[in-house]
Amino acid sequence: MMVDHSGGTRIESVRRRPAAAAVRRWASGENIAASAVFVALFYVPYLFAGYPVFVLPQYMLFGVLAMSLCLLWGLGGMVSFGQAAFFIVGSYSMGIAVRDIAGSLGPWAGIGMGVAIAAAAAGAVGYFLFSARVRDSYFVLVTLAISTIAQVIANSASGLTGGFNGMFVPRVTLDLPGLALSLESDLGAYYVIFLLTLLTYLGLRALQRSAFGKVLVSIRENEERTESLGYNTALRKTLAFAIAGGVAALAGAFYATDAGFVSPDLGGVLFSTNVVVWVAIGGRQYLLGAIVGAIGISALSNQLNAWIPTYWQLLLGLLFFVVIAFFRRGLVGTILAIRLPMRKAQ
Repeated sequence: MMVDHSGGTRIESVRRRPAAAAVRRWASGENIAASAVFVALFYVPYLFAGYPVFVLPQYMLFGVLAMSLCLLWGLGGMVSFGQAAFFIVGSYSMGIAVRDIAGSLGPWAGIGMGVAIAAAAAGAVGYFLFSARVRDSYFVLVTLAISTIAQVIANSASGLTGGFNGMFVPRVTLDLPGLALSLESDLGAYYVIFLLTLLTYLGLRALQRSAFGKVLVSIRENEERTESLGYNTALRKTLAFAIAGGVAALAGAFYATDAGFVSPDLGGVLFSTNVVVWVAIGGRQYLLGAIVGAIGISALSNQLNAWIPTYWQLLLGLLFFVVIAFFRRGLVGTILAIRLPMRKAQ
């Protein structure tokens, strides 16, 4: 009688397949690229000191703001010029709360109020817009108006916001049970904001891969067909708009305490346009593209302004034109699209 000794081997092979499949799913182009970017950001303070450690957290927060637009534009096909309005809500909420609420509760109240107010306002605006089927250029015009209104309110409510003079915001410490996250030093602020950026990226990536994210993509591609399948597209777009508003306010709250100053210009059309440029250049369908675009363009703008203060905006405009004309996926999307065929060829 012959005994089959291969049964155990086959069972072990079957057991290894899910793990191997999970590894293959993780080893996608964006995951590998994102790991490289975040590892590089983690080690920046080890390689550089002084100004880069001070300014890079602000650029990372711009990346969080850009990811909020990427959620709307990249997944849902909604181009919003109003993200700066929600950003400034978070910024002023942090400044007002730290000024008026004593103790360790102030910073948390600022974050909570900013995110709640921005998400509620975005949800309310989104409900009326999407229920009325406002789309395309009309939607863009309404979001432009939102930024304009936010800037006007920040200027006019001088007793609360400081008006044209802006508001100074001290650096804070976020107290947790058994742990204090201090943003008072440049190094401490750097790693707290790095952690915030990483967690926001991971959270939005999970949302992107979820059923909700897939429905948003379906809405972007063909809203009428998605609606015919029984999905309430207006509700899902409203939820996406509310989430994006909350994420933008979260970035604004941390920006206020890190930069130490908030001005009404942060909620204006010009800054909102910058956010659209960051996402377009980085790649609107990739959250990593939003981060890279925000950090890269902000750093490049700062450097060009120091080198050629007269023409730096012209050069950025030319870069934007080249990317839109020849790299429709954005810089990150183009790089990942080149890498994927290479992997398949192997």
